[in-house]
Amino acid sequence: MFIISNLLLALAKILHLLLSLYMWLIIGRAILSWVSPDPYNPVVRFLYNVTEPVLYPIRRRIPINLGGMDLSPMIVILIIMFLDNFLVPSLSGMAMRMGL
Repeated sequence: MFIISNLLLALAKILHLLLSLYMWLIIGRAILSWVSPDPYNPVVRFLYNVTEPVLYPIRRRIPINLGGMDLSPMIVILIIMFLDNFLVPSLSGMAMRMGL
């Protein structure tokens, strides 16, 4: 039981780290959308390749147009915050209860 508890705790920490990292990637992508970056820049291409698979389905399902303003990054950030504040503590709590 102790091994499973440690595994769940490690998964919770890794999930928290990945969610935080992805949130910063989304923020970087949103900031880049305010300027006209060079589309051939490797950093810009990386950010687009990493974030577009998540942003595009949301953009397609929620076609809100506020004068050209894209709300999909904000929606993704809210989803990430929800998962980070719900799923990570739930996994940590399960791990703590199992370790007792």
